[in-house]
Amino acid sequence: MSKIEAQHSMPVIVYFLAMAIFALTTSEFMVAGMMPSLAQALDVSVPEVGYLISYYAAGMVIGGPVLMLALLNVPRKRALLVLIGVYTVGQSAAAAAITYEIMVAGRILCGVAASACFGLALAICAQMVPPGKMARAAAIVIGGLMFATVFGVPAATALEQNLGWRFVFWLVAAMTAASGVVLAITLPASRIAQRISARAELASLNNGRLWAAYATSALIIGATFAAFSYFSPILLNVSRYDASTIPLLLMLYGAATVVGNFVVGRLADRHTMQVLFWGQVLLTAALIAFALFGQLQPVALGALILIGLTGVALNPAMVTRVIKTANASPLVNTLHASVINIGLFAGSALGGLGISLDFGMRAPLWVGAGLAVIGVLSVVPLVFREKVSTESIEVAGALRSECA
Repeated sequence: MSKIEAQHSMPVIVYFLAMAIFALTTSEFMVAGMMPSLAQALDVSVPEVGYLISYYAAGMVIGGPVLMLALLNVPRKRALLVLIGVYTVGQSAAAAAITYEIMVAGRILCGVAASACFGLALAICAQMVPPGKMARAAAIVIGGLMFATVFGVPAATALEQNLGWRFVFWLVAAMTAASGVVLAITLPASRIAQRISARAELASLNNGRLWAAYATSALIIGATFAAFSYFSPILLNVSRYDASTIPLLLMLYGAATVVGNFVVGRLADRHTMQVLFWGQVLLTAALIAFALFGQLQPVALGALILIGLTGVALNPAMVTRVIKTANASPLVNTLHASVINIGLFAGSALGGLGISLDFGMRAPLWVGAGLAVIGVLSVVPLVFREKVSTESIEVAGALRSECA
């Protein structure tokens, strides 16, 4: 490989990190497809099985940053392998669970490790690629999450129906352990140049621009999941799609998120704020069109695809903005993952609240549109400032050329 090709290629480690994220995300959401079996096996109600997703998320939101603080002075390779080991233990405990309480403990442990693992994976990416390729590397790692929702979760559901839920849980544990072995072999050794103070790391969070970036990320994910969480009943009751077509439509949405993720990854390094602004504008337009004209199946289909191409797919731009605003520390990225999960469940809850208050099945779409509008407004000043700055640089460059 020539030097030029080496500069433009992506380190293979980035793809191995994506493999680990694929396993982790499949585990997070696969419970949704096996609720009846888990309810029967653990002798609990279906809603209690649904709480297993919430327990996982709670572990990510609260435990992830705390665990990352504890690992600040551990070399990144060792820390990542420790986290994958913790996750494998939690997943194995869930696979072997004979009581609901053991399953809950396993899910919480998985959530704690997953959040820190996600933040550390992005920090390792930032360390291994040039600044101008950070968004592309993030898109590949986050692609593991996208592929998990499109392929991993449906595959887990199909396997559960044929081989049982324990087989699927053990399979994901094996996948996680395998990703750890691959990373142990391929990830270069690292060491801490100087001791990192937890107080200094926490002080770095005292950054208004960083929290503004976090807020925008939460709004984008909240807007998306306010709608996505209720796509099935909306497509059935508003758009009047046949029930048999819903899985295909959801897979189409998932495929759109994969495409959007990689397109955003290509653009976000050089045009971070522009991508966030126009992506949210398109997301808002899609949600409003879906809410107003969702009874028309072609409009509903187009809106579904556009929400997939934007929404969650803006993750690489969100990550790049956070890293540009603060730094690529694992704590900053782990807290970002926690904030995103808060946005996810807040959006879903607000969408459900709209339905429960009898505002109709379109209410989640309007909730999502409202959150998306706030998200657009949150980046308008920064987009304008970035445009003025770019124009000033171009003018200065032109003047220098004329003087020369």
